[in-house]
Amino acid sequence: MKQRNPTTKQTSPMPGHSGASEYTALGGESSPKLEKFQKVSIIPLVFLIFYEVSGGPFGVEDSVKAAGPLLALLGFLIFPLIWSIPEALITAEMGTMFPENGGYVVWVSSALGPYWGFQQGWMKWLSGVIDNALYPVLFLDYLKSAVPDLEGGFPRTVAVLVLTLALTYMNYRGLTIVGRVAILLGVISLLPFVVMGLVAIPDLKPSRWLMVDLDNVDWGLYLNTLFWNLNYWDSISTLTGEVDNPSKTLPRALFYALILVVLGYFFPLLIGTGAIPVERELWSDGYFSDIAKILGGVWLRSWVQAASALSNTGMFMAEMSSDSFQLLGMAERGMLPEFFAKRSRYGTPLFGILFSASGVIMLSWLSFQEIVAAENFLYCFGMIMEFVAFVKLRVKHPAASRPYRIPVGTVGSILMCIPPTMLLLMVVALAPNKVMGLSLVAVMIGLVLEPCLRYAEKRRWFRFSISANLQDCGPAFHQCNDHP
Repeated sequence: MKQRNPTTKQTSPMPGHSGASEYTALGGESSPKLEKFQKVSIIPLVFLIFYEVSGGPFGVEDSVKAAGPLLALLGFLIFPLIWSIPEALITAEMGTMFPENGGYVVWVSSALGPYWGFQQGWMKWLSGVIDNALYPVLFLDYLKSAVPDLEGGFPRTVAVLVLTLALTYMNYRGLTIVGRVAILLGVISLLPFVVMGLVAIPDLKPSRWLMVDLDNVDWGLYLNTLFWNLNYWDSISTLTGEVDNPSKTLPRALFYALILVVLGYFFPLLIGTGAIPVERELWSDGYFSDIAKILGGVWLRSWVQAASALSNTGMFMAEMSSDSFQLLGMAERGMLPEFFAKRSRYGTPLFGILFSASGVIMLSWLSFQEIVAAENFLYCFGMIMEFVAFVKLRVKHPAASRPYRIPVGTVGSILMCIPPTMLLLMVVALAPNKVMGLSLVAVMIGLVLEPCLRYAEKRRWFRFSISANLQDCGPAFHQCNDHP
């Protein structure tokens, strides 16, 4: 395999284009200036994925409200087979094929070209920022029963702002710190539900799990709740360049995180619906803390509330890490102005963090249901492009280096993508008209934004460049995207 000579002057591809996506994925050298920053190992990576996707059972209550106990329990067992496992497998294959920051932006750009790679980055970043705006909302929803002033008004606004700034600073201090904090928060977030399960054993009545009323199911809320709680497996790909030995670490971490996420949802739902009579209208944000009080008293409710608050901080930090490193990866490929690739002295993407935090603050006024529906709608568009990119690269470049390869052929890879794609179309179809309209406007902005950036580049309003470690094409691909 041809290796880049670091002492040889390189000829950069056309600015703003992805002419080098395959280089680092096929054995290229990493940037020497980044070697001083500590890489993320497998255990912190598992908990970063856990918080990208889940963070615990906080937020699953609406599945019971929408469809009752039986469908809620079945949903969190069946939905991972249809959605989570295929998405995690594709993330493992594509993430090890292109182990660089930018993740799914790199995949789509390599398969469909830089214009669509930018659209992927725009929609997924916006979806991630909208998703991150949810965590301060959930944080305060779990605390408002103890602190009524947080219900709304000025105190709630101040609390959202202070929380966002504090967690943003933690992201600024480094991905290693975020990973270590994620481990601690993960243990603390799940432990009270283990205790709740033990306390609830004498009160469990299996007949309650079988309650179902198919004539009174809110399918839109049900699917949005399942989808929101079990997606975002691909988010970890945007910081793959920060992972230690990603070809082995990433697939293993995804596998362990998948088990942790499913158990972290199913077990608390099993306890909550089986230990007390189910009144569906009560199952909304924060209801697990009420269940804890019924089963164990005020001390257990306080513990669950504290765990929820800590869980939401973990999800916020993991999501912001993913969003900000995505912007850094896009800047390294010339898709965004060069200043987005600037790192702080802790190795974190300075401007990526600032832009992501600003987006969170601006969107924090949305309600829980509006946030979930809006981010799901945008996420669906991005995931469809990921599936197309995955299949196209399998068809056009079957012999390319894939350190982890899903054990299916070309036909199998196509068939694997059909059920989740149908699910995506169903989620889009069930979106409220208001959310659908706003989301389509956001998509249209992305379609116009990319040509505007290219114009700004041509007029030299901003400086665009491509990182030195992304300037060659990999030999397993017969041509670059830009240069036949």
